[in-house]
Amino acid sequence: MEKKWTGADIRQSFIDFFISKGHTFVPSSSLVPGGDQTLLFTNAGMVQFKDVFLGTDHRPYTRAANSQKCMRVAGKHNDLDDVGRDDSHHTFFEMLGNWSFGDYYKAEAIAWAWELLTEVWGLDKARLWTTCFKDDKGDIPTDEEAASAWRKQPGINPDQVLYYGRKDNFWEMADTGPCGPCSEIHIDLGPDACDKKGVAGHVCRVNGDCARYLEIWNLVFIQYNRINATTLEPLPSMHVDTGMGFERIVRIMQGVNSNYRTDLMLPLMKVVQEITGHSDAERDENFTPYRVIADHARAASFLIADGVVPGNTGRNYVCRMIIRRGARFGGKIGLTKPFLAQVAEQVIAIYGEHYPELVRNRTAILDSLTREEVRFQRTVESGLSVLQGYFDELRASGQRVLDGARAFELYATHGLPLEITRDIAREQDLDVDEPGFRQAMEDHKIASGAGKAFGAMGGDDVDIYRAVFEDLTAKGKLGKEGVAYDPYSTLEVEGEVLALVREGEPVAAAAVGDSVEVVLPKTCFYVESGGQVSDMGTIVSAGSPRWEIQVEDIRRPAAGILVHMGRVVQGEPRVGEIAVARVDEARRRDTIRNHTATHLLHAELHAVLGGHARQAGSLVAPDKLRFDFTHAEAVTPEQLEKIEAGVNRAILENYRLKIEIKPQAKAIEEGAMALFGEKYGDMVRTIAIGGGDPFSYELCGGTHVEETGDIGLFLIVSESSAAAGVRRIEAVTGRAAYELVQRRFRALKRAANLLNGTPEDVPVKVELLQDELAEQHKRMMHLRQEAAALEFVRLLDGVSEVKGVPVLAVTLANADADTLRQMTDRFRQRYASGVVVVGSAVEGRPVLIAAVTDDLIKRGLHAGDLLKTIAKKIDGSGGGRPNLAQAGGKDAARLPEAIAAVAGYVEERLS
Repeated sequence: MEKKWTGADIRQSFIDFFISKGHTFVPSSSLVPGGDQTLLFTNAGMVQFKDVFLGTDHRPYTRAANSQKCMRVAGKHNDLDDVGRDDSHHTFFEMLGNWSFGDYYKAEAIAWAWELLTEVWGLDKARLWTTCFKDDKGDIPTDEEAASAWRKQPGINPDQVLYYGRKDNFWEMADTGPCGPCSEIHIDLGPDACDKKGVAGHVCRVNGDCARYLEIWNLVFIQYNRINATTLEPLPSMHVDTGMGFERIVRIMQGVNSNYRTDLMLPLMKVVQEITGHSDAERDENFTPYRVIADHARAASFLIADGVVPGNTGRNYVCRMIIRRGARFGGKIGLTKPFLAQVAEQVIAIYGEHYPELVRNRTAILDSLTREEVRFQRTVESGLSVLQGYFDELRASGQRVLDGARAFELYATHGLPLEITRDIAREQDLDVDEPGFRQAMEDHKIASGAGKAFGAMGGDDVDIYRAVFEDLTAKGKLGKEGVAYDPYSTLEVEGEVLALVREGEPVAAAAVGDSVEVVLPKTCFYVESGGQVSDMGTIVSAGSPRWEIQVEDIRRPAAGILVHMGRVVQGEPRVGEIAVARVDEARRRDTIRNHTATHLLHAELHAVLGGHARQAGSLVAPDKLRFDFTHAEAVTPEQLEKIEAGVNRAILENYRLKIEIKPQAKAIEEGAMALFGEKYGDMVRTIAIGGGDPFSYELCGGTHVEETGDIGLFLIVSESSAAAGVRRIEAVTGRAAYELVQRRFRALKRAANLLNGTPEDVPVKVELLQDELAEQHKRMMHLRQEAAALEFVRLLDGVSEVKGVPVLAVTLANADADTLRQMTDRFRQRYASGVVVVGSAVEGRPVLIAAVTDDLIKRGLHAGDLLKTIAKKIDGSGGGRPNLAQAGGKDAARLPEAIAAVAGYVEERLS
């Protein structure tokens, strides 16, 4: 009986196959690229190995395989437009891949690909076509090595090994850097799969324009370094980077005609069917909404599991957009209540075993989805009504494109993301000015956050330090692992000055005042990572003559190299001399107190707010800590007190920290918390605080105290919004906390002295003082009103007439709006017919009140229109009812001009 392959079977068989070929299984990295600000999301399997190809890092293995979580919703790689329209595109998808870092090359990669496809998975060899590189410009050699390897595969049809040019078969990371030819594997889905039948002149072919031939695997052979547009240099080591679309191969193996009919996606649509009550036929009639909902529920679940919450900017905007877009397509098939959490439950059931972060974050996923759907439902009806009004205006004026400013207004005011506005526009044969939307977003300081595909190829000086590393290893000054890095066991190391770099050039010596970068054989300085700032300190000569470098930073510019960045403050350091590197101990101790405190704070946030409150960014510096976390609303004062008290209890418990190195998979299985956006290796450093069931257990490469009692005191300084759905706590510990207490206690004692009491008396005495001040304020306001009334009564005797109508326009000193309103009532008690405008400056801000009697309203006078007209003179605006209106402004000095304009307005209207 023929084996029935499940999606989980296929993923695991891929991994097992390459493990059998000597590969190391590397778990998928987060959708948020660790340490890479050039990418919005991880969009390919090779992203977590980018630094290896760039030469800024190396791994303990030379062969790797994995299934990588990917998102393509921004920039060069954006599949959102096609999701729902066809059977193969997704926002979130998995990429199966295998890599060789200077180990095997084309022959092995090709042979193993063929073996897996045809022997393990049993695909028909006659249906497989492969492509190789042949330069259409004639500058780069044809990849005959790959073509020859393909033709040697058992059972392959040599006529189905084809050549294509740069567009299809040459891979480049960016404009410069690693690149090389690639070989694609396509499968013939048969004549029935062609969607161009009946099109005159159409011929089905590989890389053609129909759906018959489907690309399933791309084998990239990285063998060149692109220097510029015309120059390629061979790399010293050749690499292999392959990528296979998981959803595509599952579709092929399961013999269905759509990615959405596999066991990865169809169960998600069946959940929607259960809610709608649709039959299979009705589902297929509405297949576009069903596809969008399945795709977006899956993508949002994985995003939230990796710490991305719905919000207004960058990654958070994407998360919000796909949730709202999924909800909107649900509305197209009659779903009016939140439903995405039910679909997400099925996502967790299908993927949770391989991606346990979905299971761990189930509550956060379901709650975030439902909360965002509810928010969207509150605003969508009014937003769609406004949008339809805009579309009607476009048609009436013969236009087809909605301007970007209006599209942004729809998002900012009504919560309609650009993508939803664009969907609806296209459904009505209209479009949206997307660049205009982006510009409006930028103008409001809400940028999309999408970066280039890979950004710059490492630092500008990567080649310099690569050369330094190669020179030092050739001389035996450094081993293949490079500079030894141990910031944990000591604060001082001694070693030879291996290199000095000044202004981008290696030098033999430096002088006082020079900014230099120093390479030593080992270092105890911490390199900024995980939110913790780099160490500072000194490098001094171990003997005579005496010299000193003040170290301000440390960085890793290339694989194997760490450089201390600083300024020469004494003497002349030289290459070859022995030096002592010392970390600033006081600064380090302040920093480690704050770092361990962030772990305690994170744990206490979970305890008080819930498991959804996960780290979304941090800063660990000597003077303070800053901790961003996912939470939908402001933390209450009571909750903050509870959190602060909980952290201090943990400090007083004096928990000992247990720090261990162990396999990442084991640590995660034990419950260690990994933080999204951080980069972890196969072996990880774990920090457990407290024995047994630890108070806190996280993966962390930072430096920490030995016992929590070393932290001293923990004080929360502030709580605020960092972004939509993300809150920020700033706090201090140790010396900074003591200094804060001292400052506040001094201020409290001074306040007590001023109040003639003790510090304990201050709250009561302040309340009494506030009550007294409030009473005095009431008396003062009463006196002001009486004074204003007396002045107004005097002015009432001098009312002038305009066209026979009594008109009074005056200013009163220090009168608030209520007082001015009372004066208009007095005017109307005296005059049965007339117009009154009274103005004053309240705390430097001008205010105007106008009243018009009912008989004059019928003659065209309107209090609101009157104030709209004259308020312009005080740089303000106003309005109200025909008989009573109010206006405010910014320029009190021009209040007399506004008052003087009243008579002219009345005369013009009565005329």
